[in-house]
Amino acid sequence: MDKLKPSERILCALDTTDVNEACDLAKILGPHVGGIKLGLEFFGAHGPQGFREVAKAHNNIFLDLKLHDIPNTVAKAIHALMPLRPKIMTVHTAGGPAMMSAAADAASAAAQDIRCERPIIVGVTILTSLDGDDLNAIGYQDDVSKQVVKLAMLAKESGLDGVVCSPHEIRLIKEACGENFKLVVPGIRPTGSVKGDQKRVMSPSEAVESGADYLVIGRPITQAASPADAARMIAKEINS
Repeated sequence: MDKLKPSERILCALDTTDVNEACDLAKILGPHVGGIKLGLEFFGAHGPQGFREVAKAHNNIFLDLKLHDIPNTVAKAIHALMPLRPKIMTVHTAGGPAMMSAAADAASAAAQDIRCERPIIVGVTILTSLDGDDLNAIGYQDDVSKQVVKLAMLAKESGLDGVVCSPHEIRLIKEACGENFKLVVPGIRPTGSVKGDQKRVMSPSEAVESGADYLVIGRPITQAASPADAARMIAKEINS
């Protein structure tokens, strides 16, 4: 991967269902972040048309739908979404190797069909809202770090471009999967911000120093008095 500028590493999560608010934020943040993350809440409310409206303001969209189904269904879903031309898309690693391979192949085939750039397909490992007690409650025997690395290695073997992981698994995954395996990292909290519902967090500079490629940051930017200033300060913090 080419070396990214600090601002290009920032993916701002727009946790809103208001199209106008999302478009305004995307426009304001355009020069200061590498992409805009739209998730289930926004896409469930507005679907492809809402996506297109936000994409007019910022054309690098991280479409975070965390697809998880049988391989054929996930492949068809990716084909259906590809005309939107997202920059990054997510699937759940828990869907297994066949599903992840189908997702990667579908992205490549659809990109060729419509002659566009292939999106980065990353696998969600363990949500950053979960800790060891949560994993035990749902039946996982390994601790968080071991389970995340296991899923990351499976994602790489299945043809995905990278994974979504917490900051605390960055170094372990880079060691196991190599420097070119892309890491999209939520749970980033700039200096002075609150943790919110994230349990495994780290500062932007620490995460990039550890090897993160992209940082997913929402409320510290979107709820700031000046989102543009907040994004600039985060980029400065990454560069420090």
